[in-house]
Amino acid sequence: MTDLIAPATWTVAGIRAAAQPILERLAASARTREEDRDFAFGDVRALAEQRITLVGIAVEDGGAGGTVRDVADLIVAIARADSNVAQALRSSFLTANRVAGRPDLPQRELLLERLRAGDLFAGTANERTGGAGGAVNTTIEPDGDGFVINGEKYYSTGGLYASWFSASARHADGTIVQFTVPVDRAGVERLDDFDAVGQRLTQSGTTRLVNVRVTADEVSPRDNASLDVPWQGGFAQLYLAAVQAGVAAAALDDAVRFVREKARPIKHSSASRSTEDPYVRQTVGEIAARAQAARAAVLFAAEALQEVRGLTGAAARAAGAAASVTVAQTGVIAIENALRAAELLFDVGGASITDRSLGFDRHWRNARTAANHNPRQWKAAVAGAYHLTGEDPPTTGLF
Repeated sequence: MTDLIAPATWTVAGIRAAAQPILERLAASARTREEDRDFAFGDVRALAEQRITLVGIAVEDGGAGGTVRDVADLIVAIARADSNVAQALRSSFLTANRVAGRPDLPQRELLLERLRAGDLFAGTANERTGGAGGAVNTTIEPDGDGFVINGEKYYSTGGLYASWFSASARHADGTIVQFTVPVDRAGVERLDDFDAVGQRLTQSGTTRLVNVRVTADEVSPRDNASLDVPWQGGFAQLYLAAVQAGVAAAALDDAVRFVREKARPIKHSSASRSTEDPYVRQTVGEIAARAQAARAAVLFAAEALQEVRGLTGAAARAAGAAASVTVAQTGVIAIENALRAAELLFDVGGASITDRSLGFDRHWRNARTAANHNPRQWKAAVAGAYHLTGEDPPTTGLF
């Protein structure tokens, strides 16, 4: 843990400027790190030390100030450098967003202290035994003056980078609670067993919990029913869309670099250089347009989430439902544009652009894997129901 610098030194512009050289290193090494399964521990720690999660947290809370749009734009920039790293930081940014947006958040001051110290978070509610309804089978039982937890959690995104792990557990009476423990707590075992086609370096493996002791102040209720805005998953879904926008931007970066530095016109091209080939120009232009569309949709949805802040009662509920739908629509746009941009990248060259040494396939694989977190068909259908009948989106956290 790094010593805290005076909060007054943290600003959105300052954090972005300090993070830029770190992002450049990540971008330059992304291909080889994935190939070698080499996790970016040093650079992720360097980003944490620049207090990236303080963007969006009010200055009076020791944060850097800024809006949800500022946070979303930072996430896109991180994902443009390496979408694996952006995904691995998701739980940390989700924690910061809850702190920024909910003055009534349980243990808010404690979380603020950890964020100001540059700590990173991991967490998941997912279990391979959860079933279609997402049932929680991890158990929490009374044990002396505290509790003991047993179970396994999957998709523990960012697990090996984090200082703290949060998850859900079920009491014998069926009550679901949230708990947070340090990752070095006895009985917490973090496994590097995530084996998807993409997002291979997101640290999204299993966290095994074996007789993990927790104290009462490490446990809090998990109940959004009493909130004016029960749609607490909007930012989490916006985050995934921002990762997709970053993938599209990275595909553009690689397309431009390849055309400028390596590509040769095909035999019947009218151009002497690939940069002058009209069809290559058209393809790069479409990739650029799709990257722009994804990012613009993300920033638009971020502004919709920002507008919910500070509202109460019926106004908050109406704005929250509308923002949730906006985020769902953004998810559709970002996913489809990222997938298409990653595919179009291969149209700017010939057979040589498919060389494994270039690693260009990782953009599509990463976009495809991230898209499967929450299917876009559901997002589109929920948005359609809202527009047609006024039906509120579900409050499952996926919208």
